[in-house]
Amino acid sequence: MNGLHGIVFSYEQRNDLKELTEIRSAASIPFGGRYRAIDFSLSNLVNAGCTDVGVVLHGRYQSLLDHLGTGKNWDLSRKRGGLKILPPFAFRQAWGEQAAFRGKMEALSGVRSYLSEIRQDYVALMEGDLVVNLPLSDILEQHIKSGADITAVCGNDSFRVENGTYFQMDDAGRVTDVLYHLNTPRGYRSLEVYILSKELLWNLVDECASHDLTSWRRDVLQSRCETLNIRGWIWGGFAAQIRSVREYYDRSMQILDPTIRKELFCPERPIRAKSADKSSAYIAPSGRCLNSLVADGCSIAGTVENSILFPGVVVEDGTCVRNCVLFKETAVREGAQLAHIIADKNVEVTPGCMMIGQASYPLVISKGSKV
Repeated sequence: MNGLHGIVFSYEQRNDLKELTEIRSAASIPFGGRYRAIDFSLSNLVNAGCTDVGVVLHGRYQSLLDHLGTGKNWDLSRKRGGLKILPPFAFRQAWGEQAAFRGKMEALSGVRSYLSEIRQDYVALMEGDLVVNLPLSDILEQHIKSGADITAVCGNDSFRVENGTYFQMDDAGRVTDVLYHLNTPRGYRSLEVYILSKELLWNLVDECASHDLTSWRRDVLQSRCETLNIRGWIWGGFAAQIRSVREYYDRSMQILDPTIRKELFCPERPIRAKSADKSSAYIAPSGRCLNSLVADGCSIAGTVENSILFPGVVVEDGTCVRNCVLFKETAVREGAQLAHIIADKNVEVTPGCMMIGQASYPLVISKGSKV
């Protein structure tokens, strides 16, 4: 399936992610013990035979650049094609200020020269903060067979978030209405994964640019719903879009379920990631670890329950860590007590410290903090 080209959008910040996006974009948020959110989009594309991927940057992208490198970890380091980083550009507003692009269509117009060099017949548009393992090759095949102009991947009724895009579809699977900003969501929630031909993409980009239209959702999907043959492809498995601290925490806790973990990390479609280059995790005789994901390089001498530990986390003797997500190189010193905490990289929890959040309101500790 080398007829598919991938374009991944990395937005600067989701307002509800707070401390998690102080230093990074949403696509660069660590997830699942050893991954970044964008690893899933890249792996989905590579597993479908995609050899060319463009990543459209927006802002706060240094962390993402460090993670992506040359694309070698996803088999995208190539002399021709492979991974291409498309830097952000600025447009000048009427009063003279500059800002990053206002929507996907404006972003694509800004990289029109890149689009003109796409070698494949079809393009997949994805967002970098989507955590899912999709059979993209099957979706592309269905797109071609159906004769659709655009195929939109949707989640089932269990996948609902605020401020999302929702599709109303008829019995044949054709989208009849596109809705967003709903107080009461209805229809099928978009996963923000779309497949269309490169010729149609070129035409849409040129038309939107000539009319100063910037939004994919409003100016393409909604305004052209009746004229374009937009069809939905419903995904009934696990999917998460990292849009808020609460959603990040809830989805992280869900992958402690072996059934969901088996689905998300299925061997038929492996999720590739940057290697941590750490030694094996160590659990001391005094250590106790239950129902947790523990990455390489961790050292556990205390109690860890229902938690996710990224590489290099240290849990000293006499500590108790429950229902937490601890990012890389976090150290929990002797006698500390943590529950419902998300700790960013290089956090140090001092001896005897007690921090208790709630499942409905997890506490976030910023990178490099000492508490």
